[in-house]
Amino acid sequence: MKKPLTLAGALAGTALAAGLAAGSAAADYPSQPVSFVVPWPPGDLEDILTRLIADAFQDEYGVPASVLNRPGGGGGPFPGAIDVATAAPDGHTIGSFVLDVPLIGHEIGIPELSPPVFEPVGIFLNYPFVIAAGADAPYSTMEELAEYAQDNAVSLGHFGIVATPTQVSFALASQMGFEWGQDAAFDALDCNTLASGDADVINTTLQLVLPCIDDLTILVSITDERIPLTPDVPTVGEIAPELALTTWNGLFVHRDTPAEVRERIAVVAERVVLGEQAQRIAADTGAEVFWQDAEASAARIAHDMETLGRIGELLPE
Repeated sequence: MKKPLTLAGALAGTALAAGLAAGSAAADYPSQPVSFVVPWPPGDLEDILTRLIADAFQDEYGVPASVLNRPGGGGGPFPGAIDVATAAPDGHTIGSFVLDVPLIGHEIGIPELSPPVFEPVGIFLNYPFVIAAGADAPYSTMEELAEYAQDNAVSLGHFGIVATPTQVSFALASQMGFEWGQDAAFDALDCNTLASGDADVINTTLQLVLPCIDDLTILVSITDERIPLTPDVPTVGEIAPELALTTWNGLFVHRDTPAEVRERIAVVAERVVLGEQAQRIAADTGAEVFWQDAEASAARIAHDMETLGRIGELLPE
């Protein structure tokens, strides 16, 4: 005699079928072209390293893999992140995100990113972020800048008001007793920004200003450790330990992406970033290039959220 199908049995069967389907999809992964989404213009470190990962991914799995640059203007709203959040959670759309996306993307009024939708595959880059001025500026340290800014307006160029390095720059100014006279967001912050007079001081990565570094004064680095290429420049943490925060970049997927798929992405990414070419880029630019697995990355995000909270308390209303 055939037993009647109960609701519990039906739900269990549905769950089993869904699990089998997900397992089958993971076993076939990747089954179509893969996009690595970078929500910034091409040319900076996260773009260069992500392209190395995409090329290796294509060689490893035999499917087209490419980088899709989706800059969002000064500070957001991270359209590249929205692409990843709304794509199928199957690992064919992977985010290469700076820490702003998982830390604050869900807190600044972006419905597609709230509640948090991303989980890390791994973090692979610490940017050599710096605050820099022209070599002819009337200040050569943050302390001298703080004194000068008491009676003079100093303009700051940054990548967007919600960008973490920008928030660190504002919090550090508050901690040191001065305010930026004005500020503006730029899609690119390089030698031309200072040379043109568009800003007195810029918050950017060392890699973007290396061509003119002899014409600059690096005031401070927003890094864990001093940058090897500028060993005499202190970190923000040395000036204000409670504001110590490094800007990093990692690979992220939608939280519903199967574990086996995440692992296949991680295997390729780890091999690339620890390889000779990526490590040579690190040495040439002052960046830290490494591999931090998903568990360690999640712990880092939790720690940085606490630091970001302290920074937020110092920001102007």
